[in-house]
Amino acid sequence: MSNSKENGFPVQCQCIPLVIVEGFLGRTGSRIWGDFETHLNQECYQCKRRVIFAPVGPVSSLHDRACELYYSLVGGTVDYGEEHSIAHGHSRHGRTHSQGLYPQWSLENPLHLLGHSMGGPTIVKLQYLMKQGHFGSLAHPDWIRSINTISSPFRGTQIVYTLGERVDAAPKVRPLSPGSLLSKAVHAISYLSPVLPTLLDLHTESRRMSYHDISIVCLLRQLWKSDWAESQDAAPFDVTFESADKREANLEGQPYPRTFYRSCATYLTEKCEEDRNLHTVHFKSLSFPLISPLSLLARAIGSFDFSTIRPVPSFLEERGLSPIDTEQDLFASDFQKTLPEEYWANDGVVPLFSQWHPASCSSTRCQHGETKSPAPGIWYVEQWDNTSHSSLVPLWVASDCQKQYWLKLGRWLRAIESQNESDIVTSTS
Repeated sequence: MSNSKENGFPVQCQCIPLVIVEGFLGRTGSRIWGDFETHLNQECYQCKRRVIFAPVGPVSSLHDRACELYYSLVGGTVDYGEEHSIAHGHSRHGRTHSQGLYPQWSLENPLHLLGHSMGGPTIVKLQYLMKQGHFGSLAHPDWIRSINTISSPFRGTQIVYTLGERVDAAPKVRPLSPGSLLSKAVHAISYLSPVLPTLLDLHTESRRMSYHDISIVCLLRQLWKSDWAESQDAAPFDVTFESADKREANLEGQPYPRTFYRSCATYLTEKCEEDRNLHTVHFKSLSFPLISPLSLLARAIGSFDFSTIRPVPSFLEERGLSPIDTEQDLFASDFQKTLPEEYWANDGVVPLFSQWHPASCSSTRCQHGETKSPAPGIWYVEQWDNTSHSSLVPLWVASDCQKQYWLKLGRWLRAIESQNESDIVTSTS
């Protein structure tokens, strides 16, 4: 918190700091996020909210990222947990943070957290682990005053299958697919990590992948068949529908009664056929370059065949759509008409329904649309059309939608902070 002056007297700033958690492959910190703070603080009077970029593993699993997020804030040696580490075959401890970015984090000094893409479910996982006592008895879910997300794949995304994850046997990866090539890059960068710049730091030291830990023969073996890529403890598997179903079965992501939740769901596609719910890219979204990677990925997501996925995702079973006893081609044609279009509408990376919140609307408290009076324990969902996965963050281009997003987020956080503890207790009782 910072001091300002009002009528000549010092006034303590009441703005709670905002922690930003980047998504998959996100490792830029504040380098490209630009001048967003001007708009975040535009209506702050005589004060400026502190913004903290928390470093987490760009390719790590949600569990490992959540642990890295916690210790980067409070300080100390990252502890992934004995049971988890044994189950997934990596070291229990990671790097040591001699000084945390916010060591005073507590019930008296809570934080707002904002996650882009995979940063959203990382924060949700963190709150879940705090509830489970993973970080000891002192850490508490109420340390998180609000969770704010942008384009987050809470319930998985079909793009991971398009890029290489096998639809019938995840986390296995198809040879020579983009996902397979990515895993080779991860191993090569990790192997050379001791001599590479920090911008390429993948936080893989607990997996002992550098030339300090393994031989060149071992590296070549991993380049042929990657233990990391075909692990259930890696980022690609955590965005499969199967992994999302496991998290929902454990009630991860259920809103806590004293935390505020807000998600920003983005999409740039539109329905392409009258009698089917498949989606394609808005014509007006195809700005230079006309055929961008995101537009190509958006088309793949918008026409994805859900009938190929095994095990069958829970959102299909909830609607009575199961291809197990049905001719697959007939099933695919049928559910393209009956499955709502939010399962194909997307921002080039994540389908719209997955960005709303963890679990289905029927099993979590949610409100879709804007609100000026936030209440804790409810997911508030805003949808932004003609907006891609990278339109709002991280690359700052000073667009109108970027300015609007940060201005609205600042208002939202101040509305939360204007509620005192008695108001929150009353609304949750």
